[in-house]
Amino acid sequence: MLNITRGTTTDILNCTERRTKLYHCRTAYFPPPSTPPFPPPTSSPSVVPETATVRNCLNQNLNIMKKRQHVAPTSESNSKRKKKEDKGTKKKKEGRRVEKETNVEIIKSVNLLEDDHDGEGSDIDSPRSNVVGSLQQNYDDNDSGLIEGSETEEDNEFSHSDEEDIRTNGGATSEDSVDLSSFDLHLQHNLSKEEIDSQKNLKFSWDVPVIGVSNCKWRGTGENILKDFNINSCPGLKEKLYEHWMDVSKTSGGKDINSPKQKMFFSLCSSYRDILYCNKRPFYLKGLEDTSIMDAYIMHSLNHVFRTRDRVKKNDSKLARIEEGADTERFRDQGFTRPKVLILLPFANIAYRVVKRLIQLTPSAYKVNVEHMDRFSAKFGDEEDKGDKENGEELENAYPQKPDDYKVLSPYHNEDDFMIGIKFTRKTIKLFSDFHTSDFIIASPLCLVNKIEETEINKEKDVDFLSSIEVLIIDHADVMTMQNWSHVRPVIEHLNRLPSTPPRTDVMRIRPWYLDEQARFYRQTIILGFYSNPEIITSFNHQCSNYEGKVKLMCEYKGVLQKVLPKIQQVYVRFNIESIVDADDDRFNYFVKEVFPRIKDSDQGGIMIFASSYFEFIRIRNFLKSQNASFCLVGEYTTNQDISRARGWFFKAERKIMLYTERCHFYRRFPIRGVKNLIMYSLPERKELYPEIVNRLDGSENPQCTALFSRLDKYRLERIVGTTHATKMVATKKVASEKPVFVFCD
Repeated sequence: MLNITRGTTTDILNCTERRTKLYHCRTAYFPPPSTPPFPPPTSSPSVVPETATVRNCLNQNLNIMKKRQHVAPTSESNSKRKKKEDKGTKKKKEGRRVEKETNVEIIKSVNLLEDDHDGEGSDIDSPRSNVVGSLQQNYDDNDSGLIEGSETEEDNEFSHSDEEDIRTNGGATSEDSVDLSSFDLHLQHNLSKEEIDSQKNLKFSWDVPVIGVSNCKWRGTGENILKDFNINSCPGLKEKLYEHWMDVSKTSGGKDINSPKQKMFFSLCSSYRDILYCNKRPFYLKGLEDTSIMDAYIMHSLNHVFRTRDRVKKNDSKLARIEEGADTERFRDQGFTRPKVLILLPFANIAYRVVKRLIQLTPSAYKVNVEHMDRFSAKFGDEEDKGDKENGEELENAYPQKPDDYKVLSPYHNEDDFMIGIKFTRKTIKLFSDFHTSDFIIASPLCLVNKIEETEINKEKDVDFLSSIEVLIIDHADVMTMQNWSHVRPVIEHLNRLPSTPPRTDVMRIRPWYLDEQARFYRQTIILGFYSNPEIITSFNHQCSNYEGKVKLMCEYKGVLQKVLPKIQQVYVRFNIESIVDADDDRFNYFVKEVFPRIKDSDQGGIMIFASSYFEFIRIRNFLKSQNASFCLVGEYTTNQDISRARGWFFKAERKIMLYTERCHFYRRFPIRGVKNLIMYSLPERKELYPEIVNRLDGSENPQCTALFSRLDKYRLERIVGTTHATKMVATKKVASEKPVFVFCD
């Protein structure tokens, strides 16, 4: 019986909805006769066929499919194409015999490869224990690895053989090791129930120092894949990609390009483990940009797409030559849809940089033509690329007192609702391709969330292009937390679901773990950012379930206190919490009982209360209203007119208190004058904002700064005061007579 029923029979017997989806998958390939062999369930959910009847229907349908499995799957209207003859000879390596002239009957399958040789899918689905034997059998079938009888020599320039393109850089490349790449091993693995259950109890068990970074180390689960790391290795990378990458690296001139740090990160990517890398220096801060990490994940993505394409093409050629009745299980190499890589980015100008770099890192033979580049530049190009020095100087003059990150991340000249599909054909890169037929999808979380919500309102729309994502990359995750991380979570949840419409591929070529709804265990998720926070860590721990395991970067921080003006005394006060659930209430109660009475009884004005989140902002606002306090508001949703009015009131002491939020400061960076007493209700997420806000006290006679924190604020605390100080501040034992107060002054 076909693998298509493995692990799904019980669900079909017990779940009406699952039977419906499987029926649609079957009928998408085999148009049903007048009496369907496997009828869908009735509209009433309470009517369930008898078990024996369902089993008979299922067996009857599978018998029909089994009789046809020796033929490369096609639709009924295109079941056979005209015959082509391929007469020629191929020299086999190491004295293999010359092939005899044969007449090859080519029957093209209805898969994701189009007439221009667009491809989709990945490698054979078989248990890991049988991977070596299966791959060796493939090598024997076609020693050169080229697709015989289907492509010209020019076409094969794109679809290189696995033997030629496997790059171990220090590993063997002989016949015995052909095809043994991490790509093959990962996607062919037959996942067991024990492995799925073990995802709930993963433990980080090993540490490895990061080469070239003294204060960071990699921590991972399962086997230590970096124990015997080869500094000169780029495992599994296709030869053409590797050579082009090295050529680009030589001309780039960056010190991090082609460095051991970059190769170590690429090795982690090629291991197909989930990765959390939250120490990536962004391009918008002063100093040398860390492009090595971006290059590594782009090369890994290109390698995955090209290997996917090569495998589908190779299997198409073999299916055309296969004998009637032969086993075709090893040719299951596709998903429900074509897109395999999803890259989430916060702003369109960042997407512009990533796409341009992706095109630059693509070998010249694959990008003879780049379609719609002008349209892409017009829609996504940032100010610097639309005029370089002129616009750069204009932007500098427009915001003379703004920091560098504001000039890049300001939403006033940035688009945060965008999406673009990228498709690789034989020698062309197509920008703005249809999402269902793209190889890459680059989008913002906001855009995808809007599309997901549209499908709930309009049932004719779908997001099925997310059903077969195998590599998810979330870059600049720290900026997304400033937008709204709640947009990221639903996007991850909607990945790798069963499609709502019949799959746009050949059911007989779909891997069983897609049909068994196990695709999320094969998806690799790479999260990158300048820092991490509890929201990012929670998504990494609970929404990333790769069976290969997880790796995360752990770093020690020096802090940013040295950037604060020397005369400002900073007082940190720790409050106790009973539980994580009550942490917000404990913070608010401490503010009401211990902090606000001193403010209320004081005649001093110029008091700024800084809140990190909008929910804290609303809670404090309501409390101040209830106390009839003299205050003004400056938040992320406050209009420019109201902000100008509030700044005037505060500076002239017409309002005693100003309530200020982190997101407002991040997106606006207005200079606030008249601050004499700063109370940080909660510490900022972004460490670079701390000295900017505290230095607002400059000019005051007796500046005061008080910051509230609990043991749950360790991540924020260590980025500001340093890991050494933060560890002591949150680990101090609670004693009745102890005052949990820490003072920093120069």
